[in-house]
Amino acid sequence: MNTRNRKRLLAASAAGAVLAGTMALPSPAMAEDGDGADVQVTVDIEEIREPGVLALSIAGNSVALSEDGSTLLVRQFVGTLPTVTVTDTRTADEVPAGAAWAVLGSATNFVGTAGQAPISADHLGWKPHLIDGGGTGLVTEGEEVVTVLDEPTQPGNNVGLTDQELLVSTYDSEAVAGDSYSVNADLYLRTPAEVAAGQYTSTLTLSLFE
Repeated sequence: MNTRNRKRLLAASAAGAVLAGTMALPSPAMAEDGDGADVQVTVDIEEIREPGVLALSIAGNSVALSEDGSTLLVRQFVGTLPTVTVTDTRTADEVPAGAAWAVLGSATNFVGTAGQAPISADHLGWKPHLIDGGGTGLVTEGEEVVTVLDEPTQPGNNVGLTDQELLVSTYDSEAVAGDSYSVNADLYLRTPAEVAAGQYTSTLTLSLFE
């Protein structure tokens, strides 16, 4: 082999060595199966806060009057109004500015179950009694309302329970919010002595206003 051919062979062998060396470079590192990282996700969810309410409840839906204290001229039938409770679960900032609430009552005529002539509602009176007025002194019971057969205890109050008479009230709803208050009342029906015998029924409606 001549010198020129020998040089060509050596050059080709060197190129092959360089190529073989290039192919032998290691591959990039690959992640092993299952390798990774976690991201924790949190959230604070507040409890839904329902607004407070002003509500009326009555401890019973009926009262039976019984005769007591009658005279030769007037028959009287008495009973006690079931306890009435006003509950205010509102916070002070939920109460409208300048608000006041009151419970008012009115009765229908007493209707005889056997066709007797009705007894008008102005024969039914009441005397409210505050059971629990809280500690503010801002919740008070209404004045006594006497019947049409009575002498007025104050001007214009011998009208009976004919038209939304006051049972209990406050002039400052904000100051008494967040508490409950209860009241009842003495009820009395006064009729002429000659009233027809038999059973009579009236509906006394209590309403809470603010």
